[in-house]
Amino acid sequence: MKMNLVLELLDSPGQLLRILEPISTFGANLVTVIHKRDYKNENGKVPVQLTLEGEQAELTGLINKFEELGFSVLEMDGVIRKEKITTILFGDIVDQNLRDTMDRVNALEGVVIIGFDIKLNGEEESTALINIEADIGKKQMVFDKIAEIAEEKNLLVINEV
Repeated sequence: MKMNLVLELLDSPGQLLRILEPISTFGANLVTVIHKRDYKNENGKVPVQLTLEGEQAELTGLINKFEELGFSVLEMDGVIRKEKITTILFGDIVDQNLRDTMDRVNALEGVVIIGFDIKLNGEEESTALINIEADIGKKQMVFDKIAEIAEEKNLLVINEV
């Protein structure tokens, strides 16, 4: 069986080797690797396309290993598995327990905050740009949770359109 994957990894020394090492462990064969360093995202990650051959059980185990190692499998055989979500919070973010906000979003199954940038504006109001990676089909759930948190903490939310 042949499988095409698109993974996302940090553009730093040794990361490509980390995704290649488990392939032989699971008895799969590497057919092609396309490492697109020119397409770095805002978090310093780059897509890597792999074409692999092996038995279904081997490839499934390999995908699980990639995710265990912290690599996002963005696409599998042309089917997108993860989507990026961006939202902005405005208000007294820092004093409204920033850690709680992040923990509550990260607690959603299949959802993880991959970037959280704050711009402080004096002592009261600040702006947070939140980059989230979620399993396909979970975007509305993420927006609903952020809206719930924002309402509790009296924050303004600007979601992507």
